[in-house]
Amino acid sequence: MLVLTRRNGEGVVLGDDIKIKVLEVAGQSVRLGVTAPHSIPVYREEIYVSVEKENRAAVQSADIALKLLENRDFCL
Repeated sequence: MLVLTRRNGEGVVLGDDIKIKVLEVAGQSVRLGVTAPHSIPVYREEIYVSVEKENRAAVQSADIALKLLENRDFCL
């Protein structure tokens, strides 16, 4: 992991088209601004982790349902 120290108003550039700028530092909070193309999703980490967890649970439920269906004989 690359660790950088930035001050208010300073930023970091990732690749050619992603910019992260420190907008405000207040106590233990840092306000960041992110500029990125619309094709690159930007999430707060806790939201990303939550969505990822829900997606894994949905896939697991679908796998269980598919296995149940595979073990039954259906006549249409």
